Amino acid sequence: MSETSPSTTAAFLSGGGQMGERMRANDWSSSPLGWPETWPQALRSVASLMLGSRFPMFAAWGPDLAFVYNDAYAEILGDKHPAALGRRFREIWPEIWEAITPFVDSAMAGEATWAENLPFTMNRHGYDEQTTFTFSYSPIRNEDGTVGGMFCSCTETTARVRAEEALRASEARASGLLEGMGEGFMLLDQDFRILQMNAEGLRLEERPPDQVVGRSHWEVYPGSEAMPIGQMYLRVMRERVSRTLEHRYVWPDGHAVWLEVRAYPHPEGLALFYRDVTERREREDALREAEARFQTIANSIDQMVWSTRADGYHDYYNQRWYDFTGVPAGTTDGAAWEGIVHPDDRERTWEVWSASLASGEPYRIEYRLRHHTGQHRWTLGRALPMRDATGQVTRWFGTCTDIQDIVEARDVLARSREELEGLVTERTADRDRMWRLSTDIMLVARYDATIEAVNPAWTTLLGWDERDLVGGAFMDLVHPDDVAPTLAEVGELSEGRTTLRFENRYRHKDGSYRWLSWTAVPAEDRIHAVGRDVTAEKEAAQALAETEEALRQSQKMEAVGQLTGGIAHDFNNLLTGISGSLELLQTRMSQGRLTEIDRYMTAAQGAAKRAAALTHRLLAFSRRQTLEPRPTDVNGLIHGMEELIRRTVGPAVHIEVVGAGGLWPALVDPGQLENALLNLCINARDAMPEGGRITVETANRWLDHHAARERDLPPGQYLSLCVTDTGTGMSADVVAKAFDPFFTTKPIGQGTGLGLSMIYGFAKQSGGQVRIYSEIGQGTTVCLYLPRHHGDVSAAGDLPDLADAPRAEPGETVLVVDDEPSVRMLVAEVLEDLGYAAIEAADGPSGLRVLQSDARVDLLITDVGLPGGMNGRQVADAARVTRPGLKVLFITGYAENAAVGNGYLEPGMQVLTKPFVMEALASRIRDMIEA
Repeated sequence: MSETSPSTTAAFLSGGGQMGERMRANDWSSSPLGWPETWPQALRSVASLMLGSRFPMFAAWGPDLAFVYNDAYAEILGDKHPAALGRRFREIWPEIWEAITPFVDSAMAGEATWAENLPFTMNRHGYDEQTTFTFSYSPIRNEDGTVGGMFCSCTETTARVRAEEALRASEARASGLLEGMGEGFMLLDQDFRILQMNAEGLRLEERPPDQVVGRSHWEVYPGSEAMPIGQMYLRVMRERVSRTLEHRYVWPDGHAVWLEVRAYPHPEGLALFYRDVTERREREDALREAEARFQTIANSIDQMVWSTRADGYHDYYNQRWYDFTGVPAGTTDGAAWEGIVHPDDRERTWEVWSASLASGEPYRIEYRLRHHTGQHRWTLGRALPMRDATGQVTRWFGTCTDIQDIVEARDVLARSREELEGLVTERTADRDRMWRLSTDIMLVARYDATIEAVNPAWTTLLGWDERDLVGGAFMDLVHPDDVAPTLAEVGELSEGRTTLRFENRYRHKDGSYRWLSWTAVPAEDRIHAVGRDVTAEKEAAQALAETEEALRQSQKMEAVGQLTGGIAHDFNNLLTGISGSLELLQTRMSQGRLTEIDRYMTAAQGAAKRAAALTHRLLAFSRRQTLEPRPTDVNGLIHGMEELIRRTVGPAVHIEVVGAGGLWPALVDPGQLENALLNLCINARDAMPEGGRITVETANRWLDHHAARERDLPPGQYLSLCVTDTGTGMSADVVAKAFDPFFTTKPIGQGTGLGLSMIYGFAKQSGGQVRIYSEIGQGTTVCLYLPRHHGDVSAAGDLPDLADAPRAEPGETVLVVDDEPSVRMLVAEVLEDLGYAAIEAADGPSGLRVLQSDARVDLLITDVGLPGGMNGRQVADAARVTRPGLKVLFITGYAENAAVGNGYLEPGMQVLTKPFVMEALASRIRDMIEA
């Protein structure tokens, strides 16, 4: 044998692990292969590939099929390695040569072959063994294409084949076992398709196998994927960890059962075992229900309940035990309960308990247990044994009852009779003294009102003796107006509620009534009550209320006196101007001095207009003025009044006007709004005697249901006009009375209390509201809320002169109904001047007769208040029965409401308020006839 040096070793044998090292060091002189440097290129390539692989491989080369292999194949050779290197194939595997010869011949003939799990009997370790291999034989070709050898890649499958055979045997055994099982079995693949179901499963299923096996579990059991059972299958499939679940399932026939389902990972998916546990569940439910009932009963009774094993080990206490002792749960289990027994009672208690345990006789003892307050209380302990069918004790059930009060009562009874009687006598005397000496009446009665006892105060207070009352009904003495609430209070007492302060009136023996304030407590079947006389308090309160009301009335009458005196003074001035002008007018006309007539007429008309304005203010105070609403630019109105307001409030008060941009118009009487604004500014000035600031501000307001309800308005769009001062402010009581007529906080002579009342009336009649926001020392804000008008604001035009008024068409006729001759005369004169035919009537019935005749009537002008049993509205309504389209103009000196029927004005009806100018009457007549 000769050695080779690394420098002479072929490079293709580099690496390759142990076999690479062995091949480089091998003496190839005796091998049919010869030295590696002489190997053909094809063999070199295969050898290099083989040594670099971890898969079992060998190559056989030349006519003798000389053998080379890698480390992985060396393990297959067993004891034949390393001698097999370079030897002939047949010499290495003589025991299997006959089996593999066909494969070798095919490969050497240039045809690749392959075999799977081919069995062989091999002798690799000195004995024969059964093996199986999967291998492929491939030809190795020289550069000229001829086959020079063969290459093998192989895997020993002995262990796997044996495992599969064992598995098949096991499955065969298991299949027989599964079919004989008393519980259901189901095998699912990884897609949850049902591969197998045993006989018990099919029996429980009650469906043909073809409707179950081979189908998806989610299809066979719809909706189960989202149920807990389906979620468990998904989790076991994902985590490959077995799980168990008890699942309530409804079978196809509709009956429900509880199934215990066990899911195991399986090479093919999931193995499921399931069985019907309904009876067990029902038994467990019944047991839990029984335990719950026992717990409920044990915790509901007043006794402490406990239980022990047969040997006396305490293992159960009810909640009452822990409430009584105050110890944590579990701390008195076993024999630890002895620690809460009074030290003087422990030995005796243990002796009695041990004797009962030994004999099985009932246990009974009185001993002291430590209460949660730290004191020891006397307790009665009792227990009875529970025995089985053989008579053996299986458990003890016992109770402990707090008898501290009983023990104390026994101690009291143990005292001498003389001491006890003395104590009872003393306490009874105390109660009797209180009963006799109390100035409040005392009563003991049944719930049916029968009196059982009364104290002497009844005679002192109400004049009734005890013999007058006992046995009678206290309801007979109650004032008739107080019977219902008294019966209700007795009902409350009968339900266990205490009466603290209930007041009613009881009849005195002389027939008068006294107010009593009762305190009463209910007993089992009786009422115990004490009544205090509060008649004097009631009368004093009533007298105070009457005095306050008389004062208010006096203040109102004083204000009314001031108002009426002022009105009389104003009217006397106005009437003087009117009558004086008319007298001078008559004198000058008789003298023929007509050049001065206009001056007297102007003076009389001015006085008449001022009188009309005064009546408007009176009607505003009564909240019945007739308004002349027009679309109004409120910002423009304020701007026009700003200079007047500044002059009125004086230089000590700064005026600031904040007008909202894009302010909505309002449908109001501009004159009344001006009057309201001026009044508010004057009130604000008076609230700032040292001067200050008044802010007049406008804004658009959207009031939702909540905001509108706070302001007593319907929801919708409003504009607000607010006047804010920096004055003294008002208290809540003053704000609550501010809109009352005649109420004022100003000194006598400086205010009538009518300004805010008239503003309130104006706002309400305009469909709006007024609110006051004020704090003492912080100033006051008064806001008028007026409904938005959806329309344009048009400038008011001057009325035409009567001479220029439009004339009547030929034949046009107007009926005038008014009980005032001067009014009829004036209206008829105007009508005739305008070319109308005028018919006059002095009352409603005579006017209606004209309307029910064939006479032509184009317009009815009627006063509202008429004599003869019919007012103007009734005349108009009756006339429209026969003349449906009749135009009606109401002329009234009182209130628009009366004319229009509480705010309702039918089409073709209008109102003109007295006094009016003739030009306005002429214009209105023409407009209505042409409408």
